[in-house]
Amino acid sequence: MSPAKQRVEIEGRTLQVSNLEKVLFPEVSFTKAQVIDYYVRVAPVLLPHLAGRPVTFTRWPDGVEGQTFFEKNSARHAPEWVRRVTIPSPGSSRGRETLDMVVLESTADLAWAANLAALEVHVPQWQVDDDGVPQLPDLLVLDLDPGPETGILECCLVAERLGERLQADGLDPVVKTSGSKGMQVYAPIDAPIDREHPSRYARQLAQELSAETPDDVVWRMEKALRPGKVLIDWSQNNPAKTTVAPYSLRARAGATVSTPIGWDEVDAVRDGSLDPAELRFSTDDVLARVEEYGDLFDVAGATRAPLPEA
Repeated sequence: MSPAKQRVEIEGRTLQVSNLEKVLFPEVSFTKAQVIDYYVRVAPVLLPHLAGRPVTFTRWPDGVEGQTFFEKNSARHAPEWVRRVTIPSPGSSRGRETLDMVVLESTADLAWAANLAALEVHVPQWQVDDDGVPQLPDLLVLDLDPGPETGILECCLVAERLGERLQADGLDPVVKTSGSKGMQVYAPIDAPIDREHPSRYARQLAQELSAETPDDVVWRMEKALRPGKVLIDWSQNNPAKTTVAPYSLRARAGATVSTPIGWDEVDAVRDGSLDPAELRFSTDDVLARVEEYGDLFDVAGATRAPLPEA
């Protein structure tokens, strides 16, 4: 075996890993070995958010300054123990009618993915059942993307308003940073009317907030509309789309993480008692927060309620 490769055992699974000293985040000298170590250590809180959800990887084999590619059809090179599901993909740009995807269910699965330099893990707002059949969405997501001249402060202001609206509709929202520029507000939902119901509801909510404060919020995607405003990206609820998972690394210079936060932290940014820069978290920060607070994104323990008709 090449000196650059070695075998490791994780939870009874034998996995070949390679190029552990390769630096994937040059700005902070963060290596592939550290990426694997992070995903292994964060597994207890990350895996529940991946359960039953086919994974899309963003892979950076030469690090964040190199070329990248998305990978959905990843089952072909997965170890035999990794769960595979075949997902319909009508209208695929590559002409495929189905995708052979993976569902990550164990620490060994996460280590395998990390060894591929799959720095980011993205999942849909729906799960598959035991037979691999896609189910109706069980999560609502509102992705807050700050335009030019805005940032985390403005996202917190919008997140707080969204949280209040969702609570008024009987939902139990949670919030996380994107690990990049913005934030995401989620809510667990009970059986929607159809697969497009969350998108309709999210769009209506985004339109209402934009109408109330058109100088601060935009619901349409056009870049020309976005300077000085926060986009509420309701379209992430499209069943064909995915959103970065909580606790996933982001392929950003500082090896930041999409990190669950408390509504008290959102409030503290709004009232000026917390610097928005404090809502930027490294892997060490996240592991320390999990040790102290547990999973702040516990949608399994949240109240699951039906969406209003939209």
